[in-house]
Amino acid sequence: MPRHIRKGDTVVVTAGNFKGAVGEVLAIDGDAGTCTVKGVNVRAKRLRPNANRPRGTTVQVEYPIHMSNVSPAVDGKPSRVRFESRPDGSKVRIAVRGGKVLHTLRGPRG
Repeated sequence: MPRHIRKGDTVVVTAGNFKGAVGEVLAIDGDAGTCTVKGVNVRAKRLRPNANRPRGTTVQVEYPIHMSNVSPAVDGKPSRVRFESRPDGSKVRIAVRGGKVLHTLRGPRG
């Protein structure tokens, strides 16, 4: 089944603790149904000491959120997605809000 978001899309978080946040999709895990969004769900991760960092360290990491909690952003607002096949054989993702083409999934066959 095609996904409504892809890596590189600008999305709006529609549910959860980060509702209303806008960011870019950094990664998608299709098996778990999650995506990582830049600047959203950032947590401190503590790294153990080793030879390179004898005192250990703390780094800020974006953790994944479920894909059902994000929607593509069109003009700063969340939008649902429609999939259409064009007469030339290409398949595109179209935002329901405004009808803007978000991405061409595959080119014409032939």
